[in-house]
Parts: sequence; structure tokens; C-alpha cells
Amino acid sequence: MSIEVKAEAEIQTDWCRCPESLADDAALSAAVIAVHQRLLTETLAADPLLNLALPIEVRALRRIAEWRVLLLLTPWMLARLLFPAQPPPLVLPAGWSAVERTDAAYTVLGPHLHFELFGQAQQAHLGYHAALGHYLLQPLCLNLEPYRDADAVFEQWSEVIRVRDANLEAARRDCPMQREISRRELFRRLGGGVAASDQPLASS
Repeated sequence: MSIEVKAEAEIQTDWCRCPESLADDAALSAAVIAVHQRLLTETLAADPLLNLALPIEVRALRRIAEWRVLLLLTPWMLARLLFPAQPPPLVLPAGWSAVERTDAAYTVLGPHLHFELFGQAQQAHLGYHAALGHYLLQPLCLNLEPYRDADAVFEQWSEVIRVRDANLEAARRDCPMQREISRRELFRRLGGGVAASDQPLASS
């Protein structure tokens, strides 16, 4: 199920923001951990797919524009969670207002949303918990069985990011115009300036 983005002037007022008591980053981290610890012990304890060698842990919490973004590790997923400071221009689907979700069963992945954020097209799942309000969840890994501990999970995620960035850089460098710019940069480093013979070269 994909949810539409509304015009800025039509911001969905049913979006329930993070409580004021969680304005401090440390308080938000503690609340996220507490919520998922309760889910583990009260709701998911019998799930055979849990990797109980893994803790519930928050890392890399940072503020980006009007959002707080963090990585959440649990025995059932590694995910990125996004909490807005103000209600975002997203339409809440039927059944996902704060009132409607108060007594609803936990859903790992809520409705699927497509939207633009930080100047890029994004996808995420809508989440809600009374202690956290509405938030967005981007699943990064839902199969944690191979990992022995939290460091192994985050090391693998760092490797994924490293490979992605290397591929993006390779694609950028493979652009004919960028290759010509790179040649000029090389000549500058070698000769202290652009040689008179440094004319555009045919793409190889």
C-alpha cells in the first residue's frame, strides 16, 4: 500500500509527533529501546526467527533538517527510524491515526510510503507507538540469523555503505565530462597547472 504526499499547505494534522518529553536525543534513544524491549518480551518472545544473541541498541542518532534519524538494532531487524519535528506532508491511511492504533497489534512493517525527503525520493513504512508517536521506518536487514553480535551487524552495514559509495563514485567518474575533469585534476597535481597540451581527450 503506497501513501500519497500532500501539498505543504495540506499537512495531515492526524500525525502524532514525538512527545515533548523526548525532545532530548538521549531520552528518545532510551524510549525507542524501552518500547522494543517490551515488544520483545511481551509480543515477540515466541518468534522462532529471533536472533537472541543480538541486543536492542540505538546507534548514530543525528539531526538532519527537521528530522531525527537513528539506526535501531533488534533481534528481528536492523532499521533506520525517522522522527519529524513537525508533522510531515503525508496522508495517514485509514486505521493509522493515533486513536486507531492505540490498541492495535504490533506491525513490524506498516503501510508503505513514497515521498521526497532531503532532496531525494524515499520509501519507508509508517509506524506508531503511543510512547513514540508516528515515525517512519526503513528496514535495512530483516534476516539477522547469520550475525553473532551487534558489532558484526553494524560492520556489515558499514561495508554495504562503503560499496554503495564506491559504486556511486565509480559511476560519477565514468561520466565522460567527469573523466575529463579528473584528467585535468591529475595534470594539476603532477605539473602544478594545466599544460598547454591538456586538450579534451576522446572518451576511452
